[in-house]
Amino acid sequence: MSEYPGQSDLRDPLKVARKWGSSKTGVQHWWVQRVTALALIPLTLWFVYFALALVHVDYATAMSAIADPVHMFLLIVLTICTYWHGMLGLDVIIGDYVHTRWLEVTLQIALRFGAVAGAIATILAIMSVGLAAR
Repeated sequence: MSEYPGQSDLRDPLKVARKWGSSKTGVQHWWVQRVTALALIPLTLWFVYFALALVHVDYATAMSAIADPVHMFLLIVLTICTYWHGMLGLDVIIGDYVHTRWLEVTLQIALRFGAVAGAIATILAIMSVGLAAR
């Protein structure tokens, strides 16, 4: 039996009145963070192997290795997963530690803009290296 009349759940009535309940988006954020983390494990291992294989090769060989469609694809997927995972992690940090609303919104907008701009710049660099070597 609830101590508040008409309340059937366990939330505080003030929390219910102010609509401070579940936003229904935390689970998706959590899952995407975990999926990108799992995707980054094999991608990072591949990247370390790929980078170590290019240590003692000349410039033309390195360019042709990056121009290989499989390597270009994996580099682009690694870039997307890395920026997305980093953006999700920094979003949680901003949400947890920035308590001024206008500053939080400004930082989240800047974070998303920076992540998208960085990912696009990195993907364009990968593609320009790969396409220039052909």
